[in-house]
Amino acid sequence: MLKLNRIHHIAIICSDYERSKQFYTEVLGFKVIREVYREARKSYKLDLEVNGLYQIELFSFPGPPPARPSQPEALGLRHLAFEVNNIEEAVFHLNGYKVITEPIRIDETTSKLFTFFTDPDGLPLELYEK
Repeated sequence: MLKLNRIHHIAIICSDYERSKQFYTEVLGFKVIREVYREARKSYKLDLEVNGLYQIELFSFPGPPPARPSQPEALGLRHLAFEVNNIEEAVFHLNGYKVITEPIRIDETTSKLFTFFTDPDGLPLELYEK
């Protein structure tokens, strides 16, 4: 049987590299591990650390195809969720950056609080309280 240890990284292709870099580093507070410009591909690759546990790779490519539909329940990645200790504090932080969040809801299975918002390209992101 195949033994997978954990998620190694999540790759995101953005339409505006500087705008997305600012969002993921300043708004969400991810730490930059490394940033490289790949001349042959005319592409940036930004490796981001999420609280020392996981890595997000942010890519830019010239002329990427338009995003696939993601609402309401399109095939493919549904959303990317981040755990937080206090969802109300996290929502207040995001709203301070003019990031629109949905109303906080309660997971009917776990009774945990959660909400959704989007990154600059409309990628659905979730906050889920620990």
